Amino acid sequence: MIEILSVTGPASVQDLGRFDQYRFGVGTSGAMDDVALRVGNIVLGNDENAAGIEIPMTPFKLRFGRDMAFALTGAGVEAEIAGRAIPPWWRLHARAGDILNIKAMSCGARSYLTVSGGIDVPVVLGSRSTQFRGEFGGLHGRPLLPGDSLPCTASTTTIGELGIEPADITLARSNAAADETIVRVVIAGEYDAFDAATQELFWSSSWKITPQSNRYGYRLQGPAVKPKAPIEKRSHGIVPGVIQIPPNGQPIIQMRDAQTSGGYPKIATVIRADLWRVGQARLGGRLRFEQTAYADALAAEDGMSAYLDRLRTNVRLVEEIRTCR
Repeated sequence: MIEILSVTGPASVQDLGRFDQYRFGVGTSGAMDDVALRVGNIVLGNDENAAGIEIPMTPFKLRFGRDMAFALTGAGVEAEIAGRAIPPWWRLHARAGDILNIKAMSCGARSYLTVSGGIDVPVVLGSRSTQFRGEFGGLHGRPLLPGDSLPCTASTTTIGELGIEPADITLARSNAAADETIVRVVIAGEYDAFDAATQELFWSSSWKITPQSNRYGYRLQGPAVKPKAPIEKRSHGIVPGVIQIPPNGQPIIQMRDAQTSGGYPKIATVIRADLWRVGQARLGGRLRFEQTAYADALAAEDGMSAYLDRLRTNVRLVEEIRTCR
């Protein structure tokens, strides 16, 4: 059992999401940074879809109700347990009664706490993820509050400490400036409805992430990007990563709690291998879009998969060596 002691912002229980409910108008939900959640589960020996806690703001404090292993991944944080400082992207063991205090977030936008066995909230429509709009999944379909208790799957596994290389280092973009996040996108259905000058404006601009951004969508601010003529479309299917252009010309990136349909014209779509980068981009930060061919998008996903494969192999080797001692 985990008891939430203090929380800032909409922390929630998330797994990798629900992907078989689109036909019913139910979106995916799930971790905004699915790579960080996967990594936390891999180092703990969990199923990679085990539910963890997504922490978008600090400070955040909880108490462990029993001995258990846990991992912190995602954003860079200043954290301590039982008065001992711990780095991000780290696995260690908590004792019953230990208090984990995540005090500050130095970089990135979301930290993930995973525990051995996973957070054991009920499965709703195939997922434990919190769906805020529908108020289901997670813990009562809402953000976590002080005093909440989260059940954890029992696990007898005993594991030692382990530090791992963060995804943003291994999968870093070589041409990314320190003050902005570059994400690769493929052009979408209405791209040709924008003239050449407007298309170039979209690619060359640095887009500010506004305070109106959240798990539903990132609203960007920059020069107006408008089609050659007004477009009126019936609502049609959309997925996380789709970049829509509303009438004011300011792009919206659909995120993990996005609705399943919309009528705004689509200019591009963030590739799956980079959607986690958007999830870790902070409010007030800047995004730049890089046009990518479909084949290159698949290659980028292969690169992400290779990173996870190496991690699985390394963790297995570490555990084999530990058990042989």
